Formats: sequence, C-alpha cells, structure tokens
Amino acid sequence: MIGGGPGGYSAAFRAADLGQRVVLVERDATLGGVCLNVGCIPSKALLHVAAIKEEAERLAAHGVAFDTPTVDLDKLRSFKAGVVSKLTDGLKGMARLRKVELVRGTTMFADASAVDVKLFDGTSRRIVFAKAIVAAGSVPVRLPFLPDDPRIVDSTGALELPFVPERMLVIGGGIIGLEMATVYSALGARVDVVEQLDRLLPDVDRDVVEIWRKRNAHRFDTILLGARVESVIAEDDALVVTTSGAGAGVRRYDLILQSAGRRPAAEALRLAAAGVSTDVRGFIEIDTQMRTGAANIFAVGDVTGNPMLAHKAVHQGHVAAEAATGLNSFMDAKVVPSVAYTDPEIAWAGLTEEAARAAARNVEVAKFPWAASGRAIANGADYGLTKLVFDKETHRIIGGAIVGPAAGDMIGEICLAIEMGADAVDIGKTIHPHPTLGETIGMAAEVAEGVCTDLPPVRKR
Repeated sequence: MIGGGPGGYSAAFRAADLGQRVVLVERDATLGGVCLNVGCIPSKALLHVAAIKEEAERLAAHGVAFDTPTVDLDKLRSFKAGVVSKLTDGLKGMARLRKVELVRGTTMFADASAVDVKLFDGTSRRIVFAKAIVAAGSVPVRLPFLPDDPRIVDSTGALELPFVPERMLVIGGGIIGLEMATVYSALGARVDVVEQLDRLLPDVDRDVVEIWRKRNAHRFDTILLGARVESVIAEDDALVVTTSGAGAGVRRYDLILQSAGRRPAAEALRLAAAGVSTDVRGFIEIDTQMRTGAANIFAVGDVTGNPMLAHKAVHQGHVAAEAATGLNSFMDAKVVPSVAYTDPEIAWAGLTEEAARAAARNVEVAKFPWAASGRAIANGADYGLTKLVFDKETHRIIGGAIVGPAAGDMIGEICLAIEMGADAVDIGKTIHPHPTLGETIGMAAEVAEGVCTDLPPVRKR
C-alpha cells in the first residue's frame, strides 16, 4: 500500500481483514493523509468554532447577548491539533490490531513487482509485492507567478493559523477557498476572492449558490469573477496584488491563500517502471475495479482524478482491496456527494438542473423553501432551500442540492434515493420526523407530486 490517507488506510485495513499480509508505506509522520492531517478534519474543527462564534453573535437578535468574544490563537491551534492527534492515533492503533506493517518513507517503483523505499533514517529498503495499491494523494497547485513569501499560503499553511490578517485575498472560488474564507472572516479578517471563471462553485446548482452569496455578503469586500491575478509584489508591510478582468485594479493584502486546485502526487513514483500509465493531467488511469494498466497494481483516491474527495477514496479503497484479493468487487456508485462546509453549508449530489437540461434531459424540478419549515424558522435558517431534480419520463430522482445548516448531514438521503432509483412518491411517502430540517426533502418530493400542503397549492400540469 503506497499512501496512508483515507483511500490508502481503508484499502490496507480491508485487505488485512481479508487475510492478506499488508505493508503500508507512508511519506508523512502520521497516517491519515491530507484529509486527517491538513485537510478535511482540521478545517472542520476550525469551521465548527467559526460557526459557533457567529451563531452566538446572531443570538443577540433573539434576546441572548454575550460579551464580545476574544480569539486565543494558541488555544485554537491546540484544539485543532488535539482533534487531529486523536484520529491519527486511532488509525495507528487500528493498523497495529490488524498487523499492518507501517513503513515510513518515500516510494519509487523498481518494476511491476517491487518498490524501493527511501526510509526516514536515510537508508533504503526494497519491498517485493504480489499486489500493490497506489494511494499517493494530491498536492496543491502552486501558481508560478507568486513570490516565495510566508504571507502567501496554500490550504495547509492557512490551517496553521499563522495570524489573523486585516485583509486577506483568496485566489480561487472553490470549496477550499470559501471554507477558509469562512474561518478567517469569523476570526475578524476582511476577505476578497478572485475567481477566473464567471461564477463561484461552478459545478453547484445556481439557486443554492445564490442563497449562499446573499448570506455571506458580509464576509467579503469584493468578489471578482471573470478575473485573474496578474502579479503579486511582496513589500514589507503588504502584498501588493494586481488583477485583470472584471474589477481590475491594485489592492493590498496581509495574507494570500492560493486555492487554485490540486494535482496528483504521482510524479515521484516512477509509475512507468511498473507499466502504470497516466492521462495528460497526470492522473492514473484505472478501470471499475481500480486496476491500472499493470494487472497486479491498483490505484485509488486523488491520484485517479476528480472528484478529489475522501469518501470517494474510501469506497475505492475497499473495492481495490477486495478485487486484489480475488473478490468480484466493482466501483458502481451512481453519485458521489459533495459538501462545502461553509456557513451556511451547501451539499449536492447527482445532476444539477443546469447540467440535466444541457444534456437534453426532460426534467422536473421541485423546490422547498425553508421559509415554510417550522424547524428552519425556529433555528433562524428560513433562508435555506432544498431542491430536487427528477427525470420527467421515469419520475426517478437524478439530483438534488441543499443550502442551510446541516446540509451535509442531509445529502445522504438524496444519495440513497438516487442509488435506489426512488421516485417522488417513494420519497414523499416516507414519513420524516417533524419538526426537522430533513423533512424538507420529503416536502420537496411532495412539491414534485403536487401534493405538498405546507406551501400554497400548485396545479400539476
């Protein structure tokens, strides 16, 4: 196993459970990969703190006021580190219980049956294998025109919370950039965003993104769409940024986050020596069993392409381990959900309305505004929306999106409905608990059927 992130350790543990002798090579000091160490988990720890802080501030409108909060960065860093340590220590324990051998070092293929590992102590070790699974992960794209300055960080550097800037620029309007903008805004920074495309979160339903933008207008001084950073000059007291396109100009910042995407971390593996091919972008080419061009070598996670998500990697890891052990396992998931853990959260799965119509699908769209949800109103979340997309011919659900608190916790029901081929009746006739935010999914399905009694009557065509 090459790589101990979510895809790697999941594959290693599954293979061990199936009776295989497993050696896991990890280039970092701890297991968990980007997700646990410098990605999903630490960012969610900080986003949790940011959400609680801002929710406490909003409570003043409901009659509960607190003193102005103070931010202790050392304690905040310690909390984040504690969360990460608890999880990585747990992985180490599970590897030990399964008798998975951990090797610390960097890996290169010698051929299709052996790798050379440069160990942490400077020595080398050759490992001969019957089967191998590559789960080397990804690294941030480095924009070549940016100067080398500690005030210019990627997502890893941003999660270290070096300081709270007065003014911050986020380059890239994707999930990572907007999540970090949420954290730093909650801590007191004023944030600008520069996005080369004409929209934020380009693959996400426009209705939910527009709601998100209205709810987050207070965070940003400027959101420049259809714009790009042309140059950055590092001065002693500021980073001077020149942008072109919409809103072109020169602005000064204390911190810059570059979040312009990620690329596969596969260059150093010498894949060609093992007969493993990559596409033009450097992603490893695989089939539905995660098998590469070399029959005994598999690949999972970010090195196999988008979406670069931990939960996709975990499922791929299980498939790869089972297929490598001889089981008849395939990756046949219809959808992979995505979540932006901003405030409010955005979650989506399957086809958006726009994508479905672009593919000439005959669709029916059902929206349930949370302004008609008792729980949302009670929670101060009446701005939210649940939106479902159905195929008009089969009546089956093919996509959905949610914006509002706990959207990420609710999207799983939409994923299950798509996987099971559910139609609007299946979803709407499923009794959801009341009052909950989750019942808005059932109500949106009722809207599609024209039987929702929580909204004004709509005559079905």
